Amino acid sequence: MIRRRVGILVFDGVKMLDFAGPAEVFIEANQSVPGYEVVLVSADGRPVHTSIGGPVGVSAAARHAGRFDIVVIPGSELPPSRFVTPAVVGAARCLAQHTTKLASVCSGAFVLADLGVLDGRRATTHWKFTEDLARRFPQIAVEPDAIYVRDGNVYSSAGVAAGVDLALALVEEDHGTVVARKVAQSLLVYMQRAGGQSQFSAALTGPAPRGPVVRKVADLIWADPAFPFTVQSLAAHAQVSPRHLSRLFRVELDSSPAEYVAYVRFATAKDKLEAGYSITEAAITSGFGTTEAMRRAFVLRLGISPKKYQLRFGSAVRATG
Repeated sequence: MIRRRVGILVFDGVKMLDFAGPAEVFIEANQSVPGYEVVLVSADGRPVHTSIGGPVGVSAAARHAGRFDIVVIPGSELPPSRFVTPAVVGAARCLAQHTTKLASVCSGAFVLADLGVLDGRRATTHWKFTEDLARRFPQIAVEPDAIYVRDGNVYSSAGVAAGVDLALALVEEDHGTVVARKVAQSLLVYMQRAGGQSQFSAALTGPAPRGPVVRKVADLIWADPAFPFTVQSLAAHAQVSPRHLSRLFRVELDSSPAEYVAYVRFATAKDKLEAGYSITEAAITSGFGTTEAMRRAFVLRLGISPKKYQLRFGSAVRATG
C-alpha cells in the first residue's frame, strides 16, 4: 500500500493544536495501516514559532514540497488580518495546486477564502470567526455551527479539537471505519462527531447575568428548570413588572425570559444525558415533559437526537450523590 502524503502548512503564530492534533491522527493511523507520510512545510522552508512560543522545524518550503494527497491549513490565535500574510497565502496557493484534498482548521479557513477556493462552497470555521468570515467573503455559504464541512474536495473545520474530528473523517474515507475507530481509541478521543453536528460550546455559551434582578431570576430557573415558569411568575419573584424584566433580560443576556428558560432546560438535559440518566428521566427532570419535545430541541440545536448525543458523550454509569 502506497502511503498518502499529508502536507501541513505552518507559519509564525500557528496554533499548536490546530496542526499537531490532525498530524497525530494521521501518524496514529500508521499503527494499523501504512497510511500516511506527514510533512510540515513553511512558506520559505525555515522553522516557525507556534502559538506557545516554541520553534518548530519543517521539511521544506511550500514550492519545493512536491505533490500531496491531503493539504491542511491550520489557524492561529492571531486575528486573520495578522497571520494571513501574502507569504502564507502564496504558500497555500502553491500547495493547493498540488493536492487532491484541501482542508482548513479553525481560522485557516480565511487562508482558503483568500485563495478563492471557498467561493460558491459551503464552509465553516470556529464560531467566534464565522460572522467575520461571512461578512468579508459573502460568496461563501458559511455554516456557523458545523464541526466540519466537506464540499467536493475542500474541507473546513471549526476550532482546535474539530481538527481531530476532521482528520478522523479523512482517515475513515481513506481506510474505513474500523481503522478510524482504532485511531480514536488509541488517542483516547471520541470517534469523530458528525460533520453537521453543532459546535457544542457555542450552543451553550452566553453572557452571565450582571444585575441583581436578572441574577435572582436566573438562579430560580436553574434551581428548578422543570417548573412551569411564565414571565409573569418570574417578574413577581423579582418584584418587577414583566415588561421591565424582559427589557433587563434582553440587555444583559440578549434573550427573553422564555428563551432563557429554554436554554436552561436544554443545558440541564444535556448534563443529565452525559451523567447517565435515561432519555425519559432527562426529559422530565429538565422540564421538557416529553421525550419528543426534548428530541425536537436537540435536533434543532445540535442536529442529532438525544440518544445519539448520549451514545457519543454520555457516561456509562449514572452519576450519584
